[in-house]
Amino acid sequence: MTTLNEIPNVKAEMMIRKPVAEVFEAFIDPSITTKFWFTKSSGRLEEGSDIRWEWEMYGVSDELHVLAVERNERIRIQWSDRIETEWNFTSRSDNETMVEITTSGYTGSGDEIVGRAIGDMGGYTIVLCGAKAYLEHGIVLNLVADKAPYANVN
Repeated sequence: MTTLNEIPNVKAEMMIRKPVAEVFEAFIDPSITTKFWFTKSSGRLEEGSDIRWEWEMYGVSDELHVLAVERNERIRIQWSDRIETEWNFTSRSDNETMVEITTSGYTGSGDEIVGRAIGDMGGYTIVLCGAKAYLEHGIVLNLVADKAPYANVN
């Protein structure tokens, strides 16, 4: 049983039927990631780097620090609010990669933590679905943009 003193970790996962090197590259190379997640990036994810990601359709951005990059295995970042996200890539065969995204370090009231955790789990699930469609079939689904298309409209 979880108590209010236990801070949740959020996990989303998806099998992507492509080689691990190709799937890993899609998450560190913004020229690929922009096809299924954010719209603009200040650079590739490299250990120790500070990166800015933008979601222009919503008028928002965030600064992140890259804590770890282990080629074809793991990426770990820290967002500007100190929350950490980690991607783990597991090759299941020559053409299957399991991607697991875990986020931890939530702060705030119980309701704030739960709200953020639920939002993150849904958001990362959408990102993984978009990555799968793009990498497996070359389809840009615009899932992130279409999640809340009028969120930036006054």
